[in-house]
Amino acid sequence: MYPTFANQAQQRPAAPLCIALAALLLCSAWSPASVGASGRPVAEAPPLQALPVLAVAPYMGRWYQVAYYPNFFQRQCVSDTTAIYRELGGGTVEVLNRCRTASGAFDQVIGQARPVAGASAIAGGQLQPARLEVSFLPRWLRWTGVGWGAYWVVDRPEHGRYAIVSEGRREYLWVLSRSPELGAEDRQAVRARLQTLGFDLERLKDHPQESPR
Repeated sequence: MYPTFANQAQQRPAAPLCIALAALLLCSAWSPASVGASGRPVAEAPPLQALPVLAVAPYMGRWYQVAYYPNFFQRQCVSDTTAIYRELGGGTVEVLNRCRTASGAFDQVIGQARPVAGASAIAGGQLQPARLEVSFLPRWLRWTGVGWGAYWVVDRPEHGRYAIVSEGRREYLWVLSRSPELGAEDRQAVRARLQTLGFDLERLKDHPQESPR
């Protein structure tokens, strides 16, 4: 779901995409007092929460990564990062992350997302709450429980044009869009929402979609 091209250690978020979306990360307790990339303190905020309910079917399909917190496991991705989600049987989701590298070639990886055992569940087509864990490890290694990363959908407006994906510590962040570029109104709404949720906007970086497909 959120996207990543590198396998992460347990409790590490997978990028929305990698985008999440995600070998997203699994994190330890979050401290409300933090410092942003600028060195200035980030305003205190309550613990981040995933959406209480997410309709699974409407969330499936292609998403474009339009903004994110730069991270080491997406360092090879210079543009055109997308994630395609597809429902599988048994309440799991296939995750196909793809991006363009500096050489102009495309890099991609296929992973699997699932509800977090004991913390979320899919019932009646609804994920409650909107917390998944994602792995891009080979199938024969997934059963060990290692290499699964957190993927939390923390905002998705009713219009469905974009989604915000993160995890409990706010260390990772992806803004996903149904179109290669957000309109000015949606960009403004995203920034306002991120500020409300306690994210450091100075860390946010636009991600180009030069030739999305």
